[in-house]
Amino acid sequence: MAKAKAPVTELEVGGRTVRISNPDRVYFPGPGHTKLDLASYYIAVGDGVVNALRERPCMLHRFPEGIEGEKVHQKRLPHGAPEWVQTVRVHFPRYDRDADELCVTELAQVVWAVQMSTVEFHPWNSRRADVEKPDEWRIDLDPGDTTDFATVRRVAGVAREVLDELGATGFPKTTGGDGLHVYVRIKPEHGFHDVRRAALAFAREVERRIPDDATTTWWRKDRDPSKVFVDFNQNARDHTIACAYSVRGTPTATVSAPLTWAEVPDCDPADFTLATMPARYAKLGDLHAGIDDAVFDLAPLLEWAERDEAEGEAAPPEPD
Repeated sequence: MAKAKAPVTELEVGGRTVRISNPDRVYFPGPGHTKLDLASYYIAVGDGVVNALRERPCMLHRFPEGIEGEKVHQKRLPHGAPEWVQTVRVHFPRYDRDADELCVTELAQVVWAVQMSTVEFHPWNSRRADVEKPDEWRIDLDPGDTTDFATVRRVAGVAREVLDELGATGFPKTTGGDGLHVYVRIKPEHGFHDVRRAALAFAREVERRIPDDATTTWWRKDRDPSKVFVDFNQNARDHTIACAYSVRGTPTATVSAPLTWAEVPDCDPADFTLATMPARYAKLGDLHAGIDDAVFDLAPLLEWAERDEAEGEAAPPEPD
C-alpha cells in the first residue's frame, strides 16, 4: 500500500520499502500514465516479470524525462542502489571492459529500477550461473516496413508447426511493437555461436515453408519489405530484446504480452497496454510460467545447421 509523502511515495514490495520520487511525473503524455502508474503496473504483473528476468544480466532502457525525452540504454547498474539490489558482472571483449548489470531475483529490484526511470527491461538469454551458455532460444518475427500484422501471424503459425515437429514448446508473446517473439527454453550446454547457428537453421526452415512471407536475408537493404525477417541474430551474445511483461516506450504504453497459441491468429498488439494488462494478468496469470519445465535439446537444429552448411548455405556475418 502506498503512503503519500510528497514528493515521494513509499511502496511496500515483498517486505522491502521502495521510495518512488516524483511519483506524479508523467511518463506517457498521451494516456497520462505517471511514474507511480508504471511502478504499480510492474507490481501487478510481479511474478510474471520476475520469471522473465530472473538471474539474467539486464540492460535498462531509461527515460528520465518520460518517453518524449532522451532514451538511455544502460548496461551498468545506476548509482545509489540499495544493498539488496543484485548484479552480475559481464565482460565485453570488443572494448575489453566489464559491467555490473542488474540481475533480478525479486520484485523490489524491478520497482527500484522504475524509480531510476526504467521503462523497458532487456535481459540476456543466459543466466548468471554461466552467462556464456544461453538457456533461452529466441525467435524474433520482425516485420518489414510494408508487412501487415496478418503476415506476422501467419509466419508465427508456421514457426509453431516446425517447433511441434521438433518436439519443442514455444511460448509466444507480442513484442510491444509490430512483431511477435517466441521463446524456447534450452539446455545451457552451448555457446552463443552455436545457439545462433541453430536459430538460423530453424529460420531457414520457416523460410522454405512460407517463402512469400518469411525471409532470412541478412542485409536490410536486400530484404523484401513485405516479408517478415526471422531474426536469428537475437541469439547473439549481448543482443537483448524486451522481456515478457515489459512496458515499451511507445505513445500508448504497449506491453510485450505473453499469449496463448490460440490467441495468436487473431491477436492485436495494440490491445496489450499498461492500462489493460493488470486485469488480464489477474485473470490468466503468467502464461509463461511453465517455460522452465519445457526444456528442448538443440541437437536436431545443430544437425540442420551442419546440413545447410554442407550444402553451401552462406554463413551470415558475425555480429559486432
